[in-house]
Amino acid sequence: MGDEELAALPLRARKKALTRASIVAAAERLFGERGFDNVTVAEIADAANVSVKTLFVYFRSKEDLVLTDTGLIDALLSALRARPAETTHAEAVARMLLDLLARDSPAAGQWVEGFDRGREESEALRSGLLRRWAEYEDTVTAHLAAEAGVPATPDMRLHAIALVGIVRTLVAPEIRALVGSLGPAEATAALRDWLLVATRPAPARA
Repeated sequence: MGDEELAALPLRARKKALTRASIVAAAERLFGERGFDNVTVAEIADAANVSVKTLFVYFRSKEDLVLTDTGLIDALLSALRARPAETTHAEAVARMLLDLLARDSPAAGQWVEGFDRGREESEALRSGLLRRWAEYEDTVTAHLAAEAGVPATPDMRLHAIALVGIVRTLVAPEIRALVGSLGPAEATAALRDWLLVATRPAPARA
């Protein structure tokens, strides 16, 4: 949340946002210094100057302190809702991701790396991330059903998995390897090229 957005909030909401941000910042610092599995919730609360009880008001678990960002699924759903009729779902997802990368530029490589940072070292985080992807797939399936005005079907589920898969691939180890040795501008260009090619509609059969 930017400073302008924060300043526009009522005082009570602003205090809550600042407390939440303080907890996340403390957690990120401690996780970065010692690793996720070597930090306790009590230590995070102490570093953020809040009680453990207060911390759990904002976050259900230690895993949620890492998997805090709901902006990605919100942006994904917004892109699907605003999709022009001539644009495929996959193209809408690609455009959304390109917009995120453009706004985060020139640090596209760091954005990709940061999303998956630390997952390899912690089984709990890997499990939490898998649950998050499954929740995304449920949400997108429900959107596709609502868009069509019918109950969800197996084909909709498969389509939702493919759409979420575009996002998952963008933060996969193979993509991180692709952009890891590139400078910021080159990394952004490589991600843009991959997205445009991967989500291009298949040519119609003759």
